[in-house]
Amino acid sequence: MLKVAVPNKGALSEAAALMLSEAGYRQRRSTRDLVTIDSDNDVEFFYLRPRDIAIYVGAGTLDVGITGRDLLLDSGAAAEESMPLGFGASTFRFAAPIGTMTGAADLQGKRIATSYERIVESYLSDHGIEASVVHLDGAVESSVRLGVADAIADVVETGSTLRQADLEIIGEPILSSEAVLITRNGAASPSGFDVFKRRLDGVLVARTYVMMDYDISTEQIDGAVALTPGIESPTISPLRREGWVAVRSLVPRDQAQKVMDGLWELGARGILVTDILACRV
Repeated sequence: MLKVAVPNKGALSEAAALMLSEAGYRQRRSTRDLVTIDSDNDVEFFYLRPRDIAIYVGAGTLDVGITGRDLLLDSGAAAEESMPLGFGASTFRFAAPIGTMTGAADLQGKRIATSYERIVESYLSDHGIEASVVHLDGAVESSVRLGVADAIADVVETGSTLRQADLEIIGEPILSSEAVLITRNGAASPSGFDVFKRRLDGVLVARTYVMMDYDISTEQIDGAVALTPGIESPTISPLRREGWVAVRSLVPRDQAQKVMDGLWELGARGILVTDILACRV
Protein backbone atom coordinates (compact mmCIF):
# COMPACT_ATOMS: atom_id res chain seq x y z
CA MET A 1 0.00 0.00 0.00
CA LEU A 2 1.40 3.39 -1.05
CA LYS A 3 1.97 5.63 2.00
CA VAL A 4 1.39 9.32 1.28
CA ALA A 5 2.04 12.30 3.58
CA VAL A 6 -0.46 15.16 3.29
CA PRO A 7 -0.39 18.57 5.06
CA ASN A 8 -2.68 18.46 8.09
CA LYS A 9 -3.25 22.21 8.31
CA GLY A 10 -2.18 25.53 6.89
CA ALA A 11 -2.38 27.01 3.41
CA LEU A 12 -1.47 23.76 1.65
CA SER A 13 -3.88 21.46 3.48
CA GLU A 14 -7.23 22.26 1.86
CA ALA A 15 -5.81 22.59 -1.65
CA ALA A 16 -3.94 19.28 -1.34
CA ALA A 17 -7.06 17.47 -0.14
CA LEU A 18 -9.09 18.93 -3.01
CA MET A 19 -6.53 17.80 -5.58
CA LEU A 20 -6.44 14.29 -4.15
CA SER A 21 -10.24 14.14 -4.19
CA GLU A 22 -10.29 15.23 -7.83
CA ALA A 23 -7.77 12.47 -8.52
CA GLY A 24 -10.26 9.94 -7.14
CA TYR A 25 -8.79 9.36 -3.69
CA ARG A 26 -10.74 9.20 -0.45
CA GLN A 27 -9.89 11.94 2.04
CA ARG A 28 -10.45 12.35 5.77
CA ARG A 29 -13.87 13.33 7.05
CA SER A 30 -12.60 15.30 10.04
CA THR A 31 -9.55 17.49 10.60
CA ARG A 32 -8.95 15.41 13.73
CA ASP A 33 -8.28 12.29 11.64
CA LEU A 34 -4.58 11.50 11.43
CA VAL A 35 -4.79 8.61 8.96
CA THR A 36 -7.15 7.66 6.13
CA ILE A 37 -7.00 4.31 4.34
CA ASP A 38 -8.28 4.22 0.77
CA SER A 39 -8.42 0.47 0.28
CA ASP A 40 -10.06 0.77 -3.15
CA ASN A 41 -6.97 2.54 -4.48
CA ASP A 42 -4.43 0.82 -2.21
CA VAL A 43 -3.25 4.11 -0.68
CA GLU A 44 -2.84 5.18 2.94
CA PHE A 45 -2.80 8.92 3.73
CA PHE A 46 -1.01 10.36 6.78
CA TYR A 47 -1.85 13.93 7.82
CA LEU A 48 1.26 15.64 9.19
CA ARG A 49 2.72 19.08 9.82
CA PRO A 50 3.87 20.42 6.42
CA ARG A 51 7.34 21.17 7.82
CA ASP A 52 7.79 17.53 8.94
CA ILE A 53 6.69 15.82 5.73
CA ALA A 54 10.07 15.94 3.98
CA ILE A 55 11.69 14.37 7.05
CA TYR A 56 9.37 11.35 6.97
CA VAL A 57 9.76 10.88 3.22
CA GLY A 58 13.53 11.38 3.31
CA ALA A 59 13.84 8.76 6.04
CA GLY A 60 11.83 6.28 3.99
CA THR A 61 9.09 6.05 6.62
CA LEU A 62 6.57 7.27 4.05
CA ASP A 63 6.77 6.80 0.29
CA VAL A 64 5.49 10.12 -1.06
CA GLY A 65 4.61 13.54 0.31
CA ILE A 66 2.96 16.82 -0.58
CA THR A 67 4.65 19.89 0.89
CA GLY A 68 6.04 23.28 -0.09
CA ARG A 69 9.23 23.61 -2.09
CA ASP A 70 10.51 26.02 0.56
CA LEU A 71 9.83 23.52 3.34
CA LEU A 72 11.53 20.75 1.38
CA LEU A 73 14.69 22.77 0.79
CA ASP A 74 14.82 24.08 4.34
CA SER A 75 14.37 20.62 5.87
CA GLY A 76 17.74 19.30 4.73
CA ALA A 77 16.02 15.91 4.33
CA ALA A 78 17.09 13.26 1.83
CA ALA A 79 14.03 13.97 -0.31
CA GLU A 80 13.62 15.48 -3.76
CA GLU A 81 10.95 17.21 -5.82
CA SER A 82 9.12 14.87 -8.18
CA MET A 83 6.68 17.34 -9.73
CA PRO A 84 5.14 20.77 -9.05
CA LEU A 85 1.44 20.71 -8.18
CA GLY A 86 0.28 24.14 -9.31
CA PHE A 87 -1.04 25.54 -6.03
CA GLY A 88 0.29 27.24 -2.90
CA ALA A 89 2.48 29.68 -4.83
CA SER A 90 4.57 32.02 -2.69
CA THR A 91 7.77 34.05 -2.86
CA PHE A 92 10.55 34.05 -0.28
CA ARG A 93 12.03 37.55 0.16
CA PHE A 94 14.24 39.73 2.34
CA ALA A 95 12.63 42.72 4.05
CA ALA A 96 14.03 45.56 6.14
CA PRO A 97 12.82 48.79 7.78
CA ILE A 98 11.59 51.23 5.15
CA GLY A 99 14.40 53.29 3.62
CA THR A 100 17.28 51.50 5.32
CA MET A 101 18.40 49.01 2.64
CA THR A 102 18.04 48.58 -1.12
CA GLY A 103 19.49 45.15 -1.90
CA ALA A 104 20.89 41.95 -0.49
CA ALA A 105 24.41 43.41 -0.36
CA ASP A 106 23.21 45.77 2.39
CA LEU A 107 22.71 42.72 4.62
CA GLN A 108 26.47 42.41 5.09
CA GLY A 109 27.20 42.18 8.82
CA LYS A 110 23.50 42.38 9.74
CA ARG A 111 21.22 40.10 11.75
CA ILE A 112 18.48 38.35 9.74
CA ALA A 113 15.51 36.72 11.44
CA THR A 114 13.81 33.82 9.66
CA SER A 115 11.98 30.53 10.10
CA TYR A 116 13.90 29.12 7.11
CA GLU A 117 17.45 29.05 8.38
CA ARG A 118 18.95 26.65 5.82
CA ILE A 119 17.54 28.49 2.82
CA VAL A 120 18.82 31.85 4.05
CA GLU A 121 22.27 30.54 4.99
CA SER A 122 22.60 28.88 1.58
CA TYR A 123 21.60 32.09 -0.22
CA LEU A 124 24.04 34.21 1.80
CA SER A 125 26.86 31.75 1.19
CA ASP A 126 26.17 31.63 -2.56
CA HIS A 127 26.25 35.44 -2.75
CA GLY A 128 29.29 35.97 -0.50
CA ILE A 129 27.34 37.82 2.18
CA GLU A 130 28.43 37.44 5.80
CA ALA A 131 25.48 37.92 8.13
CA SER A 132 24.04 36.37 11.29
CA VAL A 133 20.91 34.26 10.93
CA VAL A 134 18.49 34.35 13.86
CA HIS A 135 16.12 31.39 13.87
CA LEU A 136 12.53 32.07 14.91
CA ASP A 137 9.57 29.73 14.61
CA GLY A 138 7.12 32.42 13.51
CA ALA A 139 6.08 36.10 13.56
CA VAL A 140 9.47 37.18 12.27
CA GLU A 141 8.06 40.59 11.28
CA SER A 142 8.17 41.67 14.95
CA SER A 143 11.84 40.78 15.38
CA VAL A 144 13.16 44.06 13.96
CA ARG A 145 10.93 46.24 16.12
CA LEU A 146 11.90 44.20 19.18
CA GLY A 147 15.61 44.57 18.46
CA VAL A 148 16.32 40.92 17.73
CA ALA A 149 17.22 41.45 14.07
CA ASP A 150 18.04 44.14 11.49
CA ALA A 151 16.13 42.46 8.67
CA ILE A 152 13.99 39.41 8.01
CA ALA A 153 13.59 36.69 5.39
CA ASP A 154 10.12 35.23 5.02
CA VAL A 155 7.37 34.06 2.69
CA VAL A 156 5.65 37.06 1.11
CA GLU A 157 2.22 36.96 -0.52
CA THR A 158 0.58 40.40 -0.58
CA GLY A 159 3.12 42.27 1.56
CA SER A 160 0.41 43.68 3.86
CA THR A 161 1.95 42.11 6.98
CA LEU A 162 5.29 43.71 6.13
CA ARG A 163 3.73 47.14 5.72
CA GLN A 164 2.00 46.83 9.10
CA ALA A 165 5.44 46.22 10.63
CA ASP A 166 6.97 49.20 8.73
CA LEU A 167 9.07 46.87 6.59
CA GLU A 168 9.65 46.78 2.83
CA ILE A 169 10.95 44.15 0.42
CA ILE A 170 14.57 44.50 -0.61
CA GLY A 171 16.52 42.77 -3.37
CA GLU A 172 15.49 39.98 -5.68
CA PRO A 173 13.41 36.96 -4.59
CA ILE A 174 15.35 34.32 -2.69
CA LEU A 175 13.07 31.51 -3.84
CA SER A 176 9.79 30.95 -5.67
CA SER A 177 7.83 28.20 -3.98
CA GLU A 178 4.68 26.17 -4.52
CA ALA A 179 3.27 22.82 -3.45
CA VAL A 180 5.33 19.91 -4.77
CA LEU A 181 5.19 16.13 -4.76
CA ILE A 182 8.30 14.69 -3.14
CA THR A 183 9.99 11.30 -2.96
CA ARG A 184 13.10 9.94 -1.28
CA ASN A 185 16.42 10.77 -2.93
CA GLY A 186 17.58 8.05 -5.29
CA ALA A 187 14.94 5.55 -4.18
CA ALA A 188 13.21 3.26 -6.64
CA SER A 189 9.60 4.18 -7.35
CA PRO A 190 7.41 2.49 -4.73
CA SER A 191 4.57 0.25 -5.83
CA GLY A 192 1.60 2.35 -6.94
CA PHE A 193 3.57 5.58 -7.33
CA ASP A 194 3.33 5.72 -11.14
CA VAL A 195 -0.47 5.50 -10.99
CA PHE A 196 -0.61 8.08 -8.19
CA LYS A 197 1.56 10.56 -10.11
CA ARG A 198 -0.35 9.94 -13.35
CA ARG A 199 -3.60 10.80 -11.61
CA LEU A 200 -2.20 14.06 -10.28
CA ASP A 201 -0.87 14.86 -13.75
CA GLY A 202 -4.40 14.31 -15.03
CA VAL A 203 -5.81 16.77 -12.50
CA LEU A 204 -3.27 19.40 -13.54
CA VAL A 205 -4.18 19.00 -17.21
CA ALA A 206 -7.91 19.10 -16.41
CA ARG A 207 -7.41 22.33 -14.47
CA THR A 208 -5.23 23.91 -17.13
CA TYR A 209 -7.14 22.98 -20.29
CA VAL A 210 -10.69 22.94 -21.63
CA MET A 211 -12.09 20.86 -24.47
CA MET A 212 -13.07 22.95 -27.50
CA ASP A 213 -15.33 21.68 -30.31
CA TYR A 214 -16.20 23.58 -33.46
CA ASP A 215 -17.23 23.19 -37.09
CA ILE A 216 -15.24 24.81 -39.88
CA SER A 217 -14.82 24.64 -43.66
CA THR A 218 -11.95 22.57 -45.00
CA GLU A 219 -10.59 25.70 -46.70
CA GLN A 220 -9.89 27.23 -43.28
CA ILE A 221 -8.74 24.10 -41.48
CA ASP A 222 -5.02 24.97 -41.49
CA GLY A 223 -5.63 28.33 -39.83
CA ALA A 224 -8.00 26.79 -37.32
CA VAL A 225 -5.58 24.02 -36.35
CA ALA A 226 -2.85 26.64 -35.88
CA LEU A 227 -5.11 28.21 -33.25
CA THR A 228 -6.01 24.86 -31.64
CA PRO A 229 -3.02 22.51 -32.03
CA GLY A 230 -3.94 20.60 -28.87
CA ILE A 231 -1.42 18.70 -26.77
CA GLU A 232 -0.61 16.14 -29.46
CA SER A 233 -3.00 16.79 -32.34
CA PRO A 234 -6.66 17.81 -32.76
CA THR A 235 -9.31 15.30 -33.78
CA ILE A 236 -10.86 16.13 -37.15
CA SER A 237 -14.02 14.39 -38.39
CA PRO A 238 -15.98 14.91 -41.62
CA LEU A 239 -19.45 16.41 -41.38
CA ARG A 240 -22.50 15.59 -43.49
CA ARG A 241 -22.27 19.12 -44.79
CA GLU A 242 -19.93 18.93 -47.76
CA GLY A 243 -16.66 20.79 -47.37
CA TRP A 244 -16.95 21.05 -43.58
CA VAL A 245 -15.33 19.20 -40.69
CA ALA A 246 -15.77 18.98 -36.93
CA VAL A 247 -12.67 19.68 -34.83
CA ARG A 248 -12.03 18.75 -31.19
CA SER A 249 -8.94 19.94 -29.35
CA LEU A 250 -7.59 20.77 -25.90
CA VAL A 251 -7.08 24.51 -25.43
CA PRO A 252 -5.40 26.33 -22.52
CA ARG A 253 -8.18 27.52 -20.22
CA ASP A 254 -6.82 31.06 -19.89
CA GLN A 255 -6.71 31.47 -23.69
CA ALA A 256 -10.11 29.95 -24.50
CA GLN A 257 -12.02 33.19 -25.12
CA LYS A 258 -9.29 34.60 -27.35
CA VAL A 259 -9.13 31.36 -29.34
CA MET A 260 -12.91 31.38 -29.80
CA ASP A 261 -12.70 34.93 -31.19
CA GLY A 262 -10.02 33.85 -33.64
CA LEU A 263 -11.98 30.80 -34.77
CA TRP A 264 -15.12 32.87 -35.33
CA GLU A 265 -13.19 35.29 -37.53
CA LEU A 266 -11.97 32.31 -39.57
CA GLY A 267 -15.57 31.23 -40.11
CA ALA A 268 -15.87 28.51 -37.48
CA ARG A 269 -19.35 27.94 -36.07
CA GLY A 270 -20.88 25.85 -33.31
CA ILE A 271 -17.92 26.62 -31.05
CA LEU A 272 -18.32 24.90 -27.70
CA VAL A 273 -16.11 24.84 -24.61
CA THR A 274 -16.37 22.04 -22.05
CA ASP A 275 -14.69 21.64 -18.65
CA ILE A 276 -12.55 18.54 -18.16
CA LEU A 277 -13.15 16.62 -14.94
CA ALA A 278 -10.34 14.09 -15.40
CA CYS A 279 -7.96 12.95 -18.11
CA ARG A 280 -4.86 10.98 -19.02
CA VAL A 281 -2.49 12.40 -21.62
